[in-house]
Amino acid sequence: MSTVEIVSSSTCPFAQRTRMALLEKNISFDLVEIDLDNKPRWFLKISPYGKVPILRHNDKVIFESSVINEYLEDVFPQKHLLPDDPAAKAQARIWIDFANVRFIPHVYKLMLAQDLVRQKIHKKKLIDALLMIEHEGLGKLSDGPYWLGEKVSLVDLSFLPHLQRLCVLKHYRDFEIPEECILLKSWLQLMHQRLSVQSMLTSEKTLIDNWAKYAFNTSTGTTASDMREV
Repeated sequence: MSTVEIVSSSTCPFAQRTRMALLEKNISFDLVEIDLDNKPRWFLKISPYGKVPILRHNDKVIFESSVINEYLEDVFPQKHLLPDDPAAKAQARIWIDFANVRFIPHVYKLMLAQDLVRQKIHKKKLIDALLMIEHEGLGKLSDGPYWLGEKVSLVDLSFLPHLQRLCVLKHYRDFEIPEECILLKSWLQLMHQRLSVQSMLTSEKTLIDNWAKYAFNTSTGTTASDMREV
C-alpha cells in the first residue's frame, strides 16, 4: 500500500491540482473519492474546512491544495515543480497566490451572481485577471511554452483546472476568454496534451451539469459559502 493517500472528489478543480502534481512527480498514491454532497464522518474529522483535497502521508494530514503541492515538493524532491532559485521561486508563489486570490474567486462569484449588475462587475474583474495573466504572466515571465519556461510547474497546475472550467461561464454567463489572450489559449492547448491532464479530463457536459448549482446559486458546499456575496 502506498504511504501517500489523496482524498478527492472527481469534479473538484482544487483536488485536480494535487492529483496532477502527484502524477507529474511520479509519486505513487492511493485515491479515495468522496461525495461532497454527502460527506462521510471520517472525512469531516480530518478536514477542518470540509473541503478536498486532503493528503494523508504516513501519520500526517495536510489540507489546502497549494499547501499540499508545496509539501510534495519538499518531501518528494524528484522532478521539481518549483524553481531552485529563490527569486524565481518567489515569482512562482506570487502567481500561485494570484490564481488563488485574484482569479479563481471571480470565477465563482460570477457564477453565483444572480443579478446583472454583480455579473457585470465580476466579468470585468475576470477579464482584468485574464489580461494580467496574458501580458504580465505568460507574456513577461516565461521564455518557453509553460508558465516558467520549458518545464511544467506548480504555477501551470494551479491555474489550469479553473481555466478548463471557463466553458461553464460561456454556457451560463456568456463569458469567454478575450481574443487578445493568444498566449493563454496556446498554453491551454499545450497543457491538454499532458498525460496528467488527459487522465482527469471531464466532458464539457459533465462540467456544465455539475456547475448548475453555482449558476442558480443553490450550492450548499463550502466553496460556494465562502464565495457567495450577501
